[in-house]
Amino acid sequence: MEDGFPASKTFNQGYSLTYDDVILLPHYIDFPTDAVSVSTRLSRNIPLSIPCVASPMDTVSEAHMAASMAALGGIAIVHYNCTSSQQASIIRSAKSLRVPITPSVSFASPVDGLPAYHGRYVFITESGGLPSKLLGYLSSSDCENLKDKQVKIFDYKRDCKSVEYVNWDCDLGKIETLLDEKDSDFLVLERDGEAVNVVVKEDVERLKGYPKLGAGTVGADGEWMVGAAIGTRESDKERLEHLVKAGANVVVLDSSQGNSIYQIEMIKFIKKTYPQLDVIGGNVVTMAQAQNLIQAGVDGLRVGMGSGSICTTQEVCAVGRGQATAVYKVSSIAAQHGVPVIADGGISNSGHIVKALVLGASTVMMGSFLAGSTEAPGAYEYKNGQRVKKYRGMGSLEAMTKGSDQRYLGDTAKLKIAQGVVGAVADKGSVLKFIPYTMQAVKQGFQDLGASSLPSAHELLRS
Repeated sequence: MEDGFPASKTFNQGYSLTYDDVILLPHYIDFPTDAVSVSTRLSRNIPLSIPCVASPMDTVSEAHMAASMAALGGIAIVHYNCTSSQQASIIRSAKSLRVPITPSVSFASPVDGLPAYHGRYVFITESGGLPSKLLGYLSSSDCENLKDKQVKIFDYKRDCKSVEYVNWDCDLGKIETLLDEKDSDFLVLERDGEAVNVVVKEDVERLKGYPKLGAGTVGADGEWMVGAAIGTRESDKERLEHLVKAGANVVVLDSSQGNSIYQIEMIKFIKKTYPQLDVIGGNVVTMAQAQNLIQAGVDGLRVGMGSGSICTTQEVCAVGRGQATAVYKVSSIAAQHGVPVIADGGISNSGHIVKALVLGASTVMMGSFLAGSTEAPGAYEYKNGQRVKKYRGMGSLEAMTKGSDQRYLGDTAKLKIAQGVVGAVADKGSVLKFIPYTMQAVKQGFQDLGASSLPSAHELLRS
C-alpha cells in the first residue's frame, strides 16, 4: 500500500531540499522510548554515546565546552582561530577537566591586575589559566574591597595553606563527600603539581540535578576525548604536531569546500605520519566530492555548505546545497565504505537532529545550538534586556582577522570577502542540562519512526 515517498524517490528528482522541506512519516512502535539507543560513531574508530559534536568555532568550542560535551558522551572540535600553542593548551586543559563544572570561577594572572569575577572566588595561577600552579585566591568580598583601588591582587591574595587538593580524576560523588567532611567551599583538582580545575560546592549541587546520559567519551588514556580543527597549509603540519602531543584524539580538516588538492594532500600526509589518528575531511555536499576524500583515506566526512545560521556562502558565492539532500547523497556513498557522516549546519531544534540522523548522518555538528550556553567562550552581555553571548560565523570578517580566512582559502587574497556574519545568541544555560533533554526528544522521534537505533533508522531509510 503506497503512502508517502521513499527517500530514493524524494532525493532523486533534481531538487535541493532543506530539513524544513522534509517530514518523516510514522511507523510501527513495539518498544518504549527508553529502549532507543542514540550511540553512534564520530569516525571509523571513535564511538560516541550521543550523536552530538560541538563545532570548531571560536564562540563555541574551547576547554569547558570540550570537557562538558565529552562528559555527556559527545565530543567537541576545538577551533584553530588561535596560535598552535594556544590550541594545544586548550586541548590539554579540556582533557584534564575531569568534572565538567561551569566556569563560575575566574582565573587571572597577577600581572593583569584585578579581573572580572563570577561566583565567590577568584583563583590566581602562575600562567593565568589552567592547568597551572595555584598561587593563591581571593574571595568575592576581598574583591569588592579592592575593586576601586589601583592594586596588584597578587599582593593581597590569600595563600594556599588551607586549600584542599584532590587527585584530578576524582569523581563527583567523592568530591561531594570531601567537601562535607572538610567543611570547605571548594576543592582543587591537581595533577603533576598543577591545578587542573576548581570545584565549588554550588557547582556540585547544581550538577546533581542535571539529567544523566550514557558513558562519557573517554580515551584509552582515561582522559576525555577531544577533537581539533586544522587547515591545509604547510604551517598546519607543524600545528598538527603540537596537537598530537597535546593529546588530540581526532583531527578535522576545516574547510568550507573540502574537495581540493590541498585537503587531499593533507589527508595523505596525516595518514602516513600519524596512522593511528582519525582524520575527518570536508566540508562536502556531493557524492563526487565525498568519493575523492574517501579515496584519499578519510575516517569521517563533514557535510554542509552554506546551511549554518550565520553562514552566507550560498548568498555570496551561489554555491552549496540544501542540507537534507546533501546529507542523504553523501551518506549514501559514505555508507558503502563504512565512513561515518557528520551533518554540519542547519540544526536549530531536536526535529532537525532526527531528520539529519534518519537521512544517513551518524552525528550532527552544532554551532548556534550550543552558542550562548554557559560553556561557550565569551562573556555574557545584555542586549534589549536579554542576556546574550556573541556568536559569529568563521567566515565573518571579524573572525577572518584572527586567521579563519584559511578555511575559505582566502588568507592570501588582497580583498577579504565575508561568507558569514556576527550575531548574538540568548543565554541557554548549561549544555549539561539542555543536551540530555534534547536527546530525550530525539529518542521520542525515533520511537515514532519505529527505529530503536541509528543503524535501524538507516536500514529503514535504504529499504
